[in-house]
Amino acid sequence: MDKDTQFDILYFDDCPSWQTAAGLLEEVIEMLDLAAGIDLLRVETDEEAQEQRFVGSPSIRLDGKDLFPVDHENYALGCRVYQTPEGMRGWPTEEMLIASLHERFGE
Repeated sequence: MDKDTQFDILYFDDCPSWQTAAGLLEEVIEMLDLAAGIDLLRVETDEEAQEQRFVGSPSIRLDGKDLFPVDHENYALGCRVYQTPEGMRGWPTEEMLIASLHERFGE
């Protein structure tokens, strides 16, 4: 796995889940010993949501690509939900993040 990577977390202020997702991502980065940065990118308007192709808060991108891509055509401010083994949640699980990173890096 390339240890020099850049993550973005796209969010909007009214989403209660983005901070949990950010903390979980920090834990995974530390666990995998990645020299990775995290930029928090606040999306404030529906116009910005369209420009950013924002599928909901929180969206986690690695080098500009969503870690959990979904087919989506209508971009707007809203909360994002993830299908986890425990049911629908506002953030992915640690295991989901690790699996997505391994898949992305072919490991």
